[in-house]
Amino acid sequence: MKMTEQQTQAHNQKVHTQSLSMTRFGDGLVDPKLVLSWVLTSVGAGPLWVGLLVPVREAGSLLPQLFTAAKLRQFSVRKWWWVIGSVVQGVMVFLMAISALFLSDNAAGAAIIGCLTVFAVARSACSISYKDVLGKTVDKSRRGAVSGAASSISAIGVLAFGLLLLFQVFDQKLIVFGALFLATVLWVLAALRFSALVEEPSVVSDTARDPVARAYVGYLLRDTELQKLIVVRGLLTATAVAPPFLLLLAQVGETNLLTQLGGLVVASSFASFVSGRIWGGLCDLSTPLVLAGSGLMSVAFLLVALWGVESGLYATLWFLPVVLFGLMVSYQGVRLARNVHLVNLANEETRAAYAAISNTIIGVVLLATGLFGVLAEVYGIELVVWVLAGMSLCGGLLGFSLKKP
Repeated sequence: MKMTEQQTQAHNQKVHTQSLSMTRFGDGLVDPKLVLSWVLTSVGAGPLWVGLLVPVREAGSLLPQLFTAAKLRQFSVRKWWWVIGSVVQGVMVFLMAISALFLSDNAAGAAIIGCLTVFAVARSACSISYKDVLGKTVDKSRRGAVSGAASSISAIGVLAFGLLLLFQVFDQKLIVFGALFLATVLWVLAALRFSALVEEPSVVSDTARDPVARAYVGYLLRDTELQKLIVVRGLLTATAVAPPFLLLLAQVGETNLLTQLGGLVVASSFASFVSGRIWGGLCDLSTPLVLAGSGLMSVAFLLVALWGVESGLYATLWFLPVVLFGLMVSYQGVRLARNVHLVNLANEETRAAYAAISNTIIGVVLLATGLFGVLAEVYGIELVVWVLAGMSLCGGLLGFSLKKP
């Protein structure tokens, strides 16, 4: 029996929430900033491989999207891109766990980074298709709530993972590797669930086969709001880049990341849980205000982080998790608001292109942030954190100028 439009909306919202909850739970279990850093350190991989985790994960997810979006527009039903991409991500996580169990030193580092590269490319296909499918299958007034609910639900699972680590219920290595295998299952289950989404076929126009440069660069040149959003998003990448430098600040205070992994995971997951529904509801009211508020919030916590160095607070067990919690709340706000704002800004014809343009440019920005490591080496970690605070401040203030779609 054919579902009514209201029934279809309810069904699709449930599918989105469940699928996104599982993949975001998986993301928390395979967090490059914390969990994969621990894995590489535990198998004896050198600093080179640890330093590649965030750039490969982030830039690899974004840079290919300009090209995958061009292909996406040639398909009338686009949910299968997300389904296949999720399966590939699950397989790569499984191979990362196997590599860490049976390899060591540089061999393990190279294998895990190689798997992470494929993982990131598959993620790019999921990202570009998800924004398009979300716009097609969920009403505009409910998109923020769906994403926010998924963030909060998944955070409960990641919080449980962090608590197991924090209280050392089992051997730490057993918990971490068990989490990697669980993440594999979650991505596969999410793919199966998403395949049940009711998606009406899109009309594939002749422009869908136009050259990438002509079709997409034209959008960027004509839409000043898209240009402004990309600038804001580029400045607010500071919220994503900052955590590793906070950990470096902590090491100055002789804080050991390996002994604090549980506390840091708990802080990060609790931030996702608290911020998910709050930011989601606020995004449905005004995404520009969420972007602005998140940026300014990150400035405050980065300044607190710098103050902690002078005060010697990193020697305590609570200070780093508290600062990380605040920064991750602001990051979640930026992440959710930028996605919802972009979906609302575009229409069905331009949505995939806008996402591809934005993500490709931000991918280049994230690659460029690799220079912050050189800056920290030459001039000190504190200077880098000051630069990141300045970026967040500029991004937050500029966010106020965005128009509500």
